[in-house]
Amino acid sequence: MGSGAAVTEAPAMTTEQYYTIPPNSLDWNLEQKFTTKFRWEYQDGRESLLSLYEKGKIKQWNASERIDWSQELDPENPEQMPDESMPIFGSAPYNRMTEKEKVEARTHFQAWQLSQFMHGEQGALICTAKIVQQVPGIDAKFYGATQVIDEARHVEAYSRLLHEKFQLAYPITPTLKNLLQDVLNDSRWDMTYLGMQVLIEGLALAAFASIRDTAQNPLAASVNAYVMQDEARHVAFGRLSLRDYYPRLSQAERDEREEFAVEACYAMRDRFLAEEVWERLGLPVDECAEHTSNSSFMQGYRSDLFTRIVPMMKDIGLWGPKIRKAYEQMGIIGYCDTDVEQLSANDQVVAEQFDRDIRARMREIESVAAG
Repeated sequence: MGSGAAVTEAPAMTTEQYYTIPPNSLDWNLEQKFTTKFRWEYQDGRESLLSLYEKGKIKQWNASERIDWSQELDPENPEQMPDESMPIFGSAPYNRMTEKEKVEARTHFQAWQLSQFMHGEQGALICTAKIVQQVPGIDAKFYGATQVIDEARHVEAYSRLLHEKFQLAYPITPTLKNLLQDVLNDSRWDMTYLGMQVLIEGLALAAFASIRDTAQNPLAASVNAYVMQDEARHVAFGRLSLRDYYPRLSQAERDEREEFAVEACYAMRDRFLAEEVWERLGLPVDECAEHTSNSSFMQGYRSDLFTRIVPMMKDIGLWGPKIRKAYEQMGIIGYCDTDVEQLSANDQVVAEQFDRDIRARMREIESVAAG
């Protein structure tokens, strides 16, 4: 620096510059009316939630340190997913594509999917902050506070993956935006739990798992594995809280919540068709959406998305005739006896294996460097 010349930093890139479809606005303002509850008894609490709070404190991690951001994505298939994971794989528009066009389509679809994860995690961040304000028990406020920092970390991780590696992002899809609006606009604290902790988080866990368990790219797989490790606790938070609360409600109140859950499940199953991607790529949107909806691979994938939601709904006591009929029609009633706790335990094991793999890779690098 002896020359005295000033160092000029390159201007930081913003999300707005990476959006392939410009959003109408960079802000979304929701006016809300609900009661914020203070609790002056600080020693009451359920053992299950206090235990979860202890785990939440212990399991905190730093996205800048735990994830190896020096790893790169594959330029032709960023997450190194099988071709079958493309929802339009095998369709007439897909078969007409050149190899270059297929690379672009894979990249855009994966960026679109991760963008919904990122936006959904911000939704979870805001919903959990709302839960901390609304929930009546101090034990739930304690645990909810740990989830707030978890969700901020998840937004950070997906944001870095999109901004630094993909350099591409998509706005929030209307289906997710509408569901978040319904959850956030409802003044009842349990509806925030039901919409976010059970339905959205439950769906997200299955979507994360599809990448964690299938992607050959270690960076993409590890981000999802680490997020899933936290999300398993978040889903348990919703289950424990609602399992205690819903038996106290009237049948009419439970029916109303089942109606909401059924509509949300149908929306999540039928409306995440990535139309924005096909339109952006100049493909026939209706034809792509129809193939996405009807292909055998996507039908199986969408069914698997409810692996955790169905048993959780049964566990929390929203298991009346209407919801059972809906799940039978959707072909997912068979998941009702799935052991969610075992799935959560496996999420923990898988994340720890990623840590061991990273440490082994670093030791190998150091050994080679030392000669």
